[in-house]
Amino acid sequence: MIRVDVTGKSFGGSPVLGPCRFDIASGECLALTGPSGIGKTTLLRIVAGIDDSFSGQVERPDNIAMVFQEPTLLLWRSVIENLTLIHPDLSRSEALDMLARVGIADKAELFPTQLSLGQQRRLTLARAFAGRPEFLIMDEPLVSLDHDTAQSMLRLIEELIAATEPAVLFVTHTLSDAERLATRILELRGSPATPSELSRKDIL
Repeated sequence: MIRVDVTGKSFGGSPVLGPCRFDIASGECLALTGPSGIGKTTLLRIVAGIDDSFSGQVERPDNIAMVFQEPTLLLWRSVIENLTLIHPDLSRSEALDMLARVGIADKAELFPTQLSLGQQRRLTLARAFAGRPEFLIMDEPLVSLDHDTAQSMLRLIEELIAATEPAVLFVTHTLSDAERLATRILELRGSPATPSELSRKDIL
């Protein structure tokens, strides 16, 4: 169980986040949405433990994986090395199996710059799920992808989540993606921003 109890976050004395309280159970996917600049990524960084300059507390497991907006790959390492260096317990065979699951096993010896953006995103998913995380955090993993590629990635994310069953925090601007992946949807609103849970009626 992930428990978030943020009472406030400020930048330079200006409040950005107000009270943000929610739980995420194992196997549950919580989507976080809201307009640009409202504080979604700020809240995500707090929940992930990247930003500890806030009021409140967050309880999370140690086994966390993150998928950022940008692929954040090791450009000077091959595709398979991007897995095995991050997950040294993986054998080459296991790494190839993971690459096969995301559809890029044939790219194992290439470098990230030789991949399309969609293939780079598949590699980031392979890297995230290879460690079977208890808690997965995704920050707009489909941004800048064309519609067909984004839909293919959504299907892949669904399959990987179903197989691994982590608790998931998924930040997105796209309500249709949130509705498809998430068990619950929170929308950040106001200044300072606070979350409100959206119902299916709110989305429609």
